[in-house]
Amino acid sequence: MNNPTMNYFPEQDIIHLIITHEEEVDSVELSPNITAELNANGELIGVEILKASLFLRDFILESTQAKLMQLQQSRHIK
Repeated sequence: MNNPTMNYFPEQDIIHLIITHEEEVDSVELSPNITAELNANGELIGVEILKASLFLRDFILESTQAKLMQLQQSRHIK
């Protein structure tokens, strides 16, 4: 990877991760609101996340809850 950069567009609530500055030839929807941008060789060159604030909120909550569950389980095992 070449020094990826990330841009946030608050008016549209979009995060755009740029991996390389190659021309986008195709794109693939990975899940609702997440699109992978591909170059002519089908390689990943960027990612676009729509409704980014909701995505980050949900990701952070899920990750935090999973980690807390792991900590609680490890405390009960001892």
